[in-house]
Amino acid sequence: MADQTLNIPSLLLVLIIAFLTVRYFFFSPSSRPSPNRRGADPAHVEQISSMFPQVGRREIMWDLQRNGGSVAATTERILGGRGLEVPPPSFQPLLPPPSTTSHQATNTFQKPTHPNLITRYNLTSRLASSDPAKAEPVAAEVGKWAQNRNERQALLQRRREEMVLNARRKLEEEERARAGAA
Repeated sequence: MADQTLNIPSLLLVLIIAFLTVRYFFFSPSSRPSPNRRGADPAHVEQISSMFPQVGRREIMWDLQRNGGSVAATTERILGGRGLEVPPPSFQPLLPPPSTTSHQATNTFQKPTHPNLITRYNLTSRLASSDPAKAEPVAAEVGKWAQNRNERQALLQRRREEMVLNARRKLEEEERARAGAA
C-alpha cells in the first residue's frame, strides 16, 4: 500500500470540501449584515415622506434599503423625475404609522383672512384719497437712511404702502385700457 495515488473522484471530493469550508468561514452571511435584513431608518422614511407625500412609504423604504440608507440619493431620484421603483411583492417591511403632526398641520391650515394686500395693510382709506402726486415725497426720501430704528421702520412701511398702491393703480389702468379696447 505504499503506492497510493489520488484518483480523479477523490481529488474532486477534496476540492469541493475545501471550497465549502473556505466559503463557510470567510463568506458566511452572519459575518456581515445583508441589505435584505437591514431595515430603513424610520426617521429617514418620515423625512422623505414629509417632503414627498405622493410617494408611498413602501417605495421609499425599498429605495433606502437598495441604496444603503442614503436620503440624498432617494431625494435626487424623486426630484430627477425618474420616480422610485416598485418594490417586489416579496418585500413586506413593517411600515411605521405616519406621524400625526404633519396631518394635523395640514388639516388646521386655513386661508388667510385678508384676501388682498389693500385690506391686509389697511390701505382702503388711502386708496380712495391718494393721488399719484403724493407719492413723490416718499420717492424723494429713498436716498435717505434714518439713524433711528423707528424712523427706518416707518420709512420702509410707507415705501411698502406706496408700492402696493402704485401696483393697484397700474392694475386699474390696465383694466380700464382693456375695457376701453373691448
